[in-house]
Amino acid sequence: MLHFLGIGAQKSGTTWLYHNLKKHPAVFLTQEKELHFWNSQRNLGLEWYRAQFAAAPAGTVAGEITPAYGILPSETIADIRREFPELRLIYLIRNPIERAWSGALMAIPRAEMTVEEASDTWFIDHFNAQGSTSRGDYEACLRTWRRHFPAERIHIDTFDEIVANPRGVLQRCSVHLGVEPAGFDAVPDDSLATPLNVGLRRPMRPTLHYYLERMYRPKIESLGRYLGRDLSHWLAAPAQPLTPLQRLRVSLSARAHHWR
Repeated sequence: MLHFLGIGAQKSGTTWLYHNLKKHPAVFLTQEKELHFWNSQRNLGLEWYRAQFAAAPAGTVAGEITPAYGILPSETIADIRREFPELRLIYLIRNPIERAWSGALMAIPRAEMTVEEASDTWFIDHFNAQGSTSRGDYEACLRTWRRHFPAERIHIDTFDEIVANPRGVLQRCSVHLGVEPAGFDAVPDDSLATPLNVGLRRPMRPTLHYYLERMYRPKIESLGRYLGRDLSHWLAAPAQPLTPLQRLRVSLSARAHHWR
């Protein structure tokens, strides 16, 4: 029986969560991390989906983690609640400025080019694509899920905390899932701190940080009010300020996107 879902967000530590939750003896996760049933594989049928958790040993909690679930439409979430009314959810969030950059870097190989070949305009187009903007709008995602599941059923943690205190994140997830946090006691600290599914690593161009900060500032401030959390550190200024000419170039790139 399905007990929990990891619903995102993309590029916010869900692969790390999958591999480390599997280390808990009372947690069962599907062999494949992302089943994508609710967003693209429903043609396989509910019986197929339920069968993915049939191998869970007695006394364990079973789940799967598919980041695309975070942006599911309300009607699909209503179907999930109807089929699994006691479901618990885990939602990892990350500074949306960093998340958008990481998501764009992930798309670079698919576009068959290098980071150096990608112009600011290309990146700005990617930042404004629906796939990126919807995944970075955590408040909209949470509001949609909370229409169907009580807020206390959705545990929210951050990528920042995974980096700073990975064991603490897993302990909080354990409590939320109803399993003993002590199940992670035997896992070495260095194992928990190992990054997974890192992908390309490049410093963000100051011009693009400037663009993303302007793009996401209102959403970050609104999310902080909605969650009652101080997220001001997500808006820290980049170490290298822009020159007036760089600001002009960003503005021109942004206009080029909106004129399309």
